[in-house]
Amino acid sequence: MNERRVLTAILLLSGFLGLVYAWKTPVFEASDELWHYPMVRHLAEGYRLPVQVFDPEQAGPWKQEASQPPLYYYLGAILTFWVDTDDAADVRWLNPHVDTGVITADGNINLVVHDPDDSPWQGTLLAVRIVRTFSVLLAIITVYLTYRLAKAVAPTRPEIALGAAAFNAFTPMFLFISGSVNNDNLVIPLASLTLLLLIGLVNSEQRARRWELGRLFLVGLVIGLGALSKITAVGLLPLALGAIWLRRWRTSGRQSGWATLSRVTLESTTRFALVLATAFLIAGWWYARNVQLYGDWSGWNAFIAVLGQRAHPASLAQLWDERVGFMMSYWGLFGGLNVPMPAGIYRTLNVLLVAAVPGFLLYVGRRIWAWQSTERGGDWPKRLLEGVSSNFALVLSALWALAVVVGLVRWATITWSSQGRLVFSAISALSTLMMVGLVGWLPSRIARVVVGGLGLFVLVVAAAAPYAWIAPAYVFEAETPDVELQPVGVDYGDRLRLAGMSVDTHNSMPGGYVDVWLHWQVLTQMEEDWSVFVHLNDPVLEAPIAQRDMYPGQGLLATSLLRPGDEVVNFYRVALAPTVSAPLELDLRVGLYDFFSGRRLRTAQGNDAASLETVVTNPIPGTLPNPLRVDFEGELTLLGYQVERRRVEAGESLLLTMYWEATRDLNRDYTLFAQVVDEDTTRWASQDLAQSTSNWPPGQAQTIRMELPVATDAPAAVYPLIVGAYSRTNDGGFDRLQTRTAAGRLTDDFLELTRVRVD
Repeated sequence: MNERRVLTAILLLSGFLGLVYAWKTPVFEASDELWHYPMVRHLAEGYRLPVQVFDPEQAGPWKQEASQPPLYYYLGAILTFWVDTDDAADVRWLNPHVDTGVITADGNINLVVHDPDDSPWQGTLLAVRIVRTFSVLLAIITVYLTYRLAKAVAPTRPEIALGAAAFNAFTPMFLFISGSVNNDNLVIPLASLTLLLLIGLVNSEQRARRWELGRLFLVGLVIGLGALSKITAVGLLPLALGAIWLRRWRTSGRQSGWATLSRVTLESTTRFALVLATAFLIAGWWYARNVQLYGDWSGWNAFIAVLGQRAHPASLAQLWDERVGFMMSYWGLFGGLNVPMPAGIYRTLNVLLVAAVPGFLLYVGRRIWAWQSTERGGDWPKRLLEGVSSNFALVLSALWALAVVVGLVRWATITWSSQGRLVFSAISALSTLMMVGLVGWLPSRIARVVVGGLGLFVLVVAAAAPYAWIAPAYVFEAETPDVELQPVGVDYGDRLRLAGMSVDTHNSMPGGYVDVWLHWQVLTQMEEDWSVFVHLNDPVLEAPIAQRDMYPGQGLLATSLLRPGDEVVNFYRVALAPTVSAPLELDLRVGLYDFFSGRRLRTAQGNDAASLETVVTNPIPGTLPNPLRVDFEGELTLLGYQVERRRVEAGESLLLTMYWEATRDLNRDYTLFAQVVDEDTTRWASQDLAQSTSNWPPGQAQTIRMELPVATDAPAAVYPLIVGAYSRTNDGGFDRLQTRTAAGRLTDDFLELTRVRVD
């Protein structure tokens, strides 16, 4: 009775919190909801499935989601077809400057602009919340299935089952995704249900053929529905084959002879054909459609064409260096992956995860020892199969969790997808394995206390997140900043007045930033949505070398929503590139423009921007000019550089001095290059210098001087000056070194040093 009451409380709390997340998170501010919902609306209006185009600019409002299996979208359409969503374009008001996936100091994290006059009980806002509520119901089912799965893994340890259900239910990111429009919400319970069906298939003592065929049909049905929800579910088919094989082995006398194993394999193949055929009847049309439309059964080629991919496939070492963001987005990184929880919460949850690993190994070790003690007869294949059979729930959970993680790793090597939430299709298994590792090796009395404490901790964090971090991130507080604003008094047309400003240059060095506060006053009602830009202009280049653009109110307020007499103080953090030259005197310029047309709003004096102050970039102390430490794949390090003339005429030469060192003993020679390139990669100036880098002593600076003659027909413009290093491959090609961030992430195969002007 106590176990049932606790489980009921967990389920009720998970549903209640899911609804809280669904209502407190502004519409379209959940991960990818901006692209998922247009698929629901498209089908709800009676249209056929869209064809995914390969051009990101022409992909439609659903972007890459048109490549996703459609079952979740069809169900959402059935629930909302009666809602009038003609206001969708107005509600889905994109913020063109949003910093997606970036945690910023000055906001600008909202994916869309929210009109406070929109009613949540009608139109698109109502439709989205109906589908969100449906997703919450699916999440409650997932939590119950997690309880059942953990119960199958440890049937005599109810605290493990309840702990796994609680950890699943109160993981903040799970609640966040569950309270949003996202097709993960359907594939997660279907995958969990499949695991339970396979466990029941193997562990059941029933031998009736009709029962077994019925169970196999049900497995194929659920996998087919899962595969029609998300391609991840296709990975359940090999597990189903393994479960069927083990089932047939158990019902065939549990022998390990060649004749028995051959017969078992044949019987398993025929029964698996039933599962495969059932799944194919449900979902096969979708994958056949992918082949017909895209020449790829998975549709990933179309998906990646719109989503985008890494310039170079990521190595496992690079993915390991992205683990911090991965874990943050598993525990809770909200909005467009740019609204975090306090760092201490992540550290605590990560410590629990790390602590669960040795505990899990100890638990598994004990199970193996118990199996060894009871299975002493027979040859080793039979003993191994008996061990897998008697611990099938644990083995299956581990295999599914491993398969999903490995699948994501493969996907993340191609795309920028190191997001922990993408393994939620295995969250039932992951929560179970984690709870087994945390308390499975403890005595039950102590384990209950630990589970109670852990459950209370994640519950408090989950309950706090919507109120403490999510909702406040989308509310602009019109408070006077704790800085002294200097009067400015610049009018932009008859629309806005820049009344005051404050500038903080304490960190104005390469790799640093300049903080700017601007006090805006609204003069008249506006139909346009003006973007504010803050530029740090280099007088030599007559162009900005750093800028920050956003809507007012830290990106939350469009100017068309402002009323005459409104006042807004906006904070801007303008980042300086680590390679920017120093010292430089930069011109701080502020203006407004229409993002879509590019038209600037001129000042009362007729200028397209107001020049407000001179900002000096402070050089970083060092013996070399413009000191750097840019790592090129652990082979070479760029220590500094100097450009004698950053403004030349076509036909003249740029003089570049660079300071390099070998990071370690090198076994190959690299060629260093410098190029002045256009946006279309046209080289207007370049030089390549072969170096005997294999003879460079590690850690010793090498001075490299280059002269780059600019082509006589180079158009007058500002161009980036890029540098890098490459070696020749055995087939006569070139292998460029990639730059590596401080966190170890490989990025581009070149480095932009600075910009130069050609007249």
